Amino acid sequence: MSADGLHHPQIVAVDARVDPAACRSMVEVRQGVDALDRALVALLAERQRYMDAAARIKPDRGAVHDDARIEDVVAKVLASAEAHHLSPAIAEPVWRTLIDRSIAHEFSVYDRTRS
Repeated sequence: MSADGLHHPQIVAVDARVDPAACRSMVEVRQGVDALDRALVALLAERQRYMDAAARIKPDRGAVHDDARIEDVVAKVLASAEAHHLSPAIAEPVWRTLIDRSIAHEFSVYDRTRS
């Protein structure tokens, strides 16, 4: 939270990189991928902090795994993927794995903070 008492989302800056359509060498492609990977790690770390908050807030362990929420998240991701021209063959398995690992992390945090 900032000094004004409001939560301002963290903006993850992506290093300067060549647009993929303008890449002329594998060096440019790899630099772009590496820059995006750094940004993705920062975003995933922030997402993990929300899982930490969920583990702190949820009233019981049974609330950690929520099938309806999983399907809601996947549906939203697939809609966003389509809008951004990301293949659903990439988006869906990546997010299902992310959700699975996030739930495992949340269980771990939940158990550690309540024992």
